[in-house]
Amino acid sequence: MEKGVKRWIVDISEWNPSPNDFSLALAALPQLEHSCITRFVREEDRKRALVSRLLQYALVREVAQIPYDEIVIKRTLEGKPYLECDNGAQPELPNFNFNVSHHGDYVAIASEPLCLVGIDIVSCDLPINETVQSFIQAFESYFSRFEWENINKVGSPDDTLAEFYRYWSLKEAYVKAIGSGLSNGIDRVEFRHNNWMNISVFIDGKRCKEWSFWLHELPKRHWLSIARGHPKAAWGSYKATLKRTEFSQEVYENGLRLPNAGVDTRTVDQLVQTLARAK
Repeated sequence: MEKGVKRWIVDISEWNPSPNDFSLALAALPQLEHSCITRFVREEDRKRALVSRLLQYALVREVAQIPYDEIVIKRTLEGKPYLECDNGAQPELPNFNFNVSHHGDYVAIASEPLCLVGIDIVSCDLPINETVQSFIQAFESYFSRFEWENINKVGSPDDTLAEFYRYWSLKEAYVKAIGSGLSNGIDRVEFRHNNWMNISVFIDGKRCKEWSFWLHELPKRHWLSIARGHPKAAWGSYKATLKRTEFSQEVYENGLRLPNAGVDTRTVDQLVQTLARAK
């Protein structure tokens, strides 16, 4: 199943396309995706939307080996992308799913062959005319008392902001993995760690051993979080998109304990070439 564990990332700050280059990259995608990208007014938003979809189609093509014209990617009511077409019932990809994220300079995708996957990127930015305390105070209700105390005791304002974003990224990765699209009650989801290693999650004070989490530090004060969990935790409309939510404990444990893949840097040209070869 290891071939289904992927983490790809693109630094969009290094891609400054001419109008013609942008059009060529857009042409690598199915026509139905074009309006989802061109509807954005800001150039940076269009770039993020384009790269997000290039990552999705290129990863599905490379991992699941689905013919280009048979790839159908849709989104749930909550906005989570999913693969609608059959992947040929490959035994090594019994529940193939993926998730995308973008913030700051990066766009990334993560996939899993069996378990749910969530990914979130954060850029450690402070809004203009805000202090660290005034900014993070608005989010206090999303954290447990334990987390909030840890955020506020790390030291300098800069350290506090970084700690806030690390916790926030993990919470977003969890919410995105289950496909809820909701942050209500997220204060019940508490993360504990050992210097941001061996990360565990507690829900209503009880440790959930059916989840694994990783936090990657990226250049330029960005962080990337990965969540991996049991398919039965999928929420609402997303749950209905999964092939299976019940597995034997042995099969599930095999999926949960798969090695976490390293973060593989891709360029826009590489993604476009992958899709061009598939056409």
